[in-house]
Amino acid sequence: MTLAEDLWKVNQDLAIASLENPFVQGIGDGTLAKAKFAYYVGQDAFFLEAFARAYSIAAAKAPDREGFDTFHKLTAGVLQELQLHQSYAARWGVDLQTVEPGATTRRYTDFLLATAWSQEVGVTTAAMLPCMRLYAFIGQKLAQPKIPDHTYSEWICTYSSPEFEPLADQLAELANRYAAMTQIVKSTYRYAMQCERDFFQAAWEYAE
Repeated sequence: MTLAEDLWKVNQDLAIASLENPFVQGIGDGTLAKAKFAYYVGQDAFFLEAFARAYSIAAAKAPDREGFDTFHKLTAGVLQELQLHQSYAARWGVDLQTVEPGATTRRYTDFLLATAWSQEVGVTTAAMLPCMRLYAFIGQKLAQPKIPDHTYSEWICTYSSPEFEPLADQLAELANRYAAMTQIVKSTYRYAMQCERDFFQAAWEYAE
């Protein structure tokens, strides 16, 4: 079992907690209130900008050309995901230029960028991997036995698609290459998973 696989297995309780969150389940069955999803779109766009910046910092710190190139490719993937959010935002009347991050979002992005700036690349991959792996996991679960036909079908289609999981796999390969199973790697990964769970919960609790 690789390092990335081991970290994922150890933190399955948090992966299941995210999947079972009422916000995620509401996306799955199409019953989620539109206001909650619109709030999430704005918060996630703010998060993704920080995620792209963390990738760029990791690329600058990468000890070899292969890692440098891969981190930049992953940055491009995040920028494509942001374009999807811009499409959502236009459709749902969200002005991404005026979005203010909630406390939960800010806590996650501050942690992510502080890790990227202060730690070596292996620890940064541990902070970023939960997001990628978790969204692939959730997307694939919600797409079973088939992608539903409702308001949030596009979201499910995006994260269950054959194009998304390879991005998570590329980051996992970087984690396997640069990280060791140290206490800081384990605690960083778990904290990021907790942030993911809390991110969904904050969106669920949003009220206009």
